[in-house]
Amino acid sequence: MAYENILVTTEHAVMTITINRPTQLNALNSSTIQELNKALALADINNEVRVIVITGSGEKAFVAGADIKEFADFSVEQGRLLSALGHKLLFDFVENMSKPVIAAVNGFALGGGLELAMSCHMRIASDNAKMGLPEVTLGVIPGYGGTQRLAQLVGKGKAMEMITSAAMITATEAQEWGLVNKVVAQAELLATAMELAQRIAKNSPTAISAAIRSVNAGYKPGVNGFNEEIREFGRCFGTADFREGTTAFLEKRKPVFEGK
Repeated sequence: MAYENILVTTEHAVMTITINRPTQLNALNSSTIQELNKALALADINNEVRVIVITGSGEKAFVAGADIKEFADFSVEQGRLLSALGHKLLFDFVENMSKPVIAAVNGFALGGGLELAMSCHMRIASDNAKMGLPEVTLGVIPGYGGTQRLAQLVGKGKAMEMITSAAMITATEAQEWGLVNKVVAQAELLATAMELAQRIAKNSPTAISAAIRSVNAGYKPGVNGFNEEIREFGRCFGTADFREGTTAFLEKRKPVFEGK
């Protein structure tokens, strides 16, 4: 499939999606969000893809925010719909995918860019990355999950500080706060993300999907994450991957998982 704003490649069971709007510092506009949704939806049902890596083109920016000129004159209702549609098509969609999504954060991840990174299941950052939610400087708040996911990742106090001050933090600070998993040199970013993706891709796809659902359940209002874990654990026993994994262990060989 041809895309205008993103580049998509697949190698060794890992799909890499590169947001490719370098002259706009990879800012998220509505068409880019639509394209990301299409690419991710295809990845989610493609048995040849087991892990997705999302990054930005160039070395300056992962995503430097949303495309402000698209919504500068929006009404209250248009603003609400903008947020709701963004959640549905991209941010909640990424979080709830059945396959792990890794954000390889190169350079600026601001506003919607940081919100996209936070919706991914893991984040690796280059040492020149800068992260922040500057929306209050525009008279608005983060609208793509930023107020919720940031607090989940770094705690309420630090989230309040970042959101209300609109300050950017460095990659090192982000790692110290638990916002990113790892910080590496810019030149090593994609290789590091790919190495992690390859380690994940060797494991049971059905178990990984169950793990994602179980972890996410603990952050959903009114859902008992422990009960969800119990249900998902039990379901694993009815899968071909469980039979292969346990058989391979007993036969002292490496398992070959088919994701069933």
